[in-house]
Order: sequence, then C-alpha cells, then structure tokens
Amino acid sequence: MEDNRIATHPILAWNRGNPVHVTYDGRQITAYPQETVAMALYAAGVKQYSTSSRFYRPRGMFCAIGKCSSCMMRVDGIPNMRTCVLQVRDGMEVETQHGDGKFPDVQAAMKGVKEKNVEVLVIGGGPAGLEASLWAEKAGADVILLDQNPQLGGQLVKQTHKFFGSAKENAGTRGVTIAKKLIEEIAATPNITVYSGFTAFGWFQGAICAADQDHAVLFHPRKVIVATGAAEKMLMFKNNDMPGVFGAGAAQTLMNVYGIKPGKKVLMVGAGNVGLIVSYQLMQAGIEVVGVIEGAPRVGGYLVHASKIARNGVRIMTRHTVLEAVGTDHVEAAIIAEVDEKWQPIPGTEQRIECDTICLSAGLKPSTELLEQAKLDLAYTGELGGWVAKRNWAMRTSNPDIFAAGDASGIEEASTAMMEGKIAGLQAAYDLGHMDVPVEEQKETRHNLDDLRAGPFSAKICIGLKCVEVLE
Repeated sequence: MEDNRIATHPILAWNRGNPVHVTYDGRQITAYPQETVAMALYAAGVKQYSTSSRFYRPRGMFCAIGKCSSCMMRVDGIPNMRTCVLQVRDGMEVETQHGDGKFPDVQAAMKGVKEKNVEVLVIGGGPAGLEASLWAEKAGADVILLDQNPQLGGQLVKQTHKFFGSAKENAGTRGVTIAKKLIEEIAATPNITVYSGFTAFGWFQGAICAADQDHAVLFHPRKVIVATGAAEKMLMFKNNDMPGVFGAGAAQTLMNVYGIKPGKKVLMVGAGNVGLIVSYQLMQAGIEVVGVIEGAPRVGGYLVHASKIARNGVRIMTRHTVLEAVGTDHVEAAIIAEVDEKWQPIPGTEQRIECDTICLSAGLKPSTELLEQAKLDLAYTGELGGWVAKRNWAMRTSNPDIFAAGDASGIEEASTAMMEGKIAGLQAAYDLGHMDVPVEEQKETRHNLDDLRAGPFSAKICIGLKCVEVLE
C-alpha cells in the first residue's frame, strides 16, 4: 500500500517511533504510536472510512478533530468510533462502517464511572484552554484540563507561520513553538491534571460527564471554562460529501501535526488568511496547489500571504466558486465557475480543474454545544461566526460559574483566544477566593486585548462584540 507520509519539511520534523500494526478490513496497515486511526489509514492510501446511513454514499475525513461524523468506523468490534481522535494501538482491528453500523461484537469494557471534584474545570486544550489553565493555577486554583484530541495545543500545533502584531502577542513566533512552550508549562505544573482523549458530552445539573474509549468520569467543578474551539463550515455544491473534500484545518492537521500529505493536487476554496496560509503550507509539504478560488471580488486575507503564494506560481481567482466535486469514491476533479455580483454562477464560465483534494476555507462556527446544554443566554452574530454566549468583560456568561473563551466565544485569532483564556482563568480563581490573583495583570491583559482588536481587520469583530458583551 502507498505511504503518504512527508519525508522532509523545511520547518517540521516528526519523531514517529517504532511502527505498530493494525488490521483494516483484513489487511495489515503500518502505523505509528502517536497517530490516530484515521491518520494511519489515510497515510496508507485509505480515503473512504464509511458509507452514509441513508443513501450509502462514501464518507471520508472532513474536520479531523472529532467535530463531525465523517470518519466513524468499527474498531475492535465497536461501531461509531471517531477514528480521527482515536489513537492507534498495536493489534487494533478496524473495519469500514456501512450505514448505521452493526451492533457491537463485545460490550465496551468501561471500568465504571469515577467522580472527581475540582475547583476549575477547563474544557478544551487549545490556545484559550491552555492559558486559562495556567493562569487559574498560577492564581492558586486546582485545575483539570480536558481535551478530546490525543494531544494538547488545538490550532496552535498546526500553525507553522509566524504571528503578526507586537512582542506581547508573540509576534515573530510560530504557533507550533508557542504550543510547545505552553504544553511544557502545563506538564510541569503539579496542580493541573490533564485528561487527553476525553470528550465532555453531558452537562447534568452542574456536573459534567466526559469519557474516552475505556473510561467515564463525572466531574463536579466549582467553576467551568468552556474553550471548545470551533468547527469548519461547509459549502453547498454537488458531491460536497465526497472523500477528498476537506476543511482547511483538516489539511493542516494531516500535514503539520501528523506529517501526512492530504493529497497530491489541491484546489483551495477561500482566500482569507486561513486559505492563503494553508495553501503556502501545502506547498512547503511538497504538495501542488492547483489554484485558489474566492467568491468575493478581492482577496480577504493579508496581501503578504497572497503575494507569497502568487510568487510561487499559484493562481488566485476571485469571483469564482466551486460547483461540483467530480469522482466516484474520491475527488478526481472540480468544476468551478465565475459568479456575478449576486454570487450566482455565470453560465458558460464553467471550467474543470484536475485535482484529488478540494480544501474548503469557508470560515468557522463556534462549538457551543455544551454552552447550549447549560441553558445559557446566547446571541446570534454573524461577525463572530454564529451563536455565542453572552458574557461580561471577564468572559463570565449568564451562569456566574461558567466562562467561555477562545473561538467558542466568537471566531478570532489565536492571540485573542490566549488573552481571553488568561482573563477567564484569573477571574475564575478570583471568584473562588484566591487572593493571590494579580488584578493588574488581568486589567493589562484586557487593555492589550482591546489594542489587538483596534486594527481594521477587527472592525467586524467589534460590531459582533457589542451584541454579546452585555452582562455585568
């Protein structure tokens, strides 16, 4: 079988360790201990993981971070396992899942439900969750940090580009470097307990239930900081559910976290910062970007990013959209067309682009499922990506014991997410009576956050914030 792992990279290196072996539909697949099942299969050339429950259409990876159902498979006789966040184990048996899947061959070996009391529970190990955990602990609180992925870091572990801004916003530092530093700090902090691979799925009268494949834990926190990040948005076009149609973040996860090529010829849809940055990262990984298309009349991201990929021969086509993914069980080409001022395709402008991957950079929507379960006051604001919790300046929601930070509270940059996490962590500790909370530190961070949002690219964000920053 093929091996789509990246051998060399100008920035990144992967210490894969000794190989392990899993069985996929009767065939042996070589994998590595830090990989998830979906990543190992994709590296071996497996693009289809399941078929849809109603029409039995092929399904492959889309988000690669456990926020959709596209990669559900049968693992060791248990159906509906989200293989993009399930780490491989030597001897695993993995099967393509058809429709709703069969009943489990064996009863899941849950070892009972444990209960844990904690002062501050942080849900989500991305930039906001990492900072919230560290600052709540620095202020004197006992912290538990949950993340459904096998490793901490969230979007930071994918970001090989250098941050803009000033020194206090980590300007000139790569996201992967920031992630490494924060993760090392977490590991060295005795009063932060990390539960990696645990999904928080239920909110029951103030208690939160979370589980991995083998264990379930009922947490009883005094304060909760929800930093669950965001999910990729989908675009509507024919065959948009076909394997080979990815969110831009999924492509980043494949190549920058696991060192696996998402494809050989990629069409990027969306010329905002994410689409432009990921296009360049694809080229760094030795992948051909056959074009970048954008429905708007102009590029939405920073021109420095657009210029970088244009200098490398990639054509950016504004006022274009994708009409169809072409293929049988995997993308083989894309049909694109020009759009008019009302965003409608112009007949006669269709063209076929040969590619094996269509990468969508269509924006993000906040992951607010837990906030909705907690029955908080939410507001819809398109400027922040969709439904978000109303909160005050300290990120406290309509429930005084629940905070929201990072993309879960509105889509912004990683630097903003880290500042919001810091503010929420300090406030949660202060509410618990920890008198060593540096109040001036919190005020300075809020001032820096306001400065960060003062630029022209944050004008829409500020409009959205006026709709949700209403609680006192």
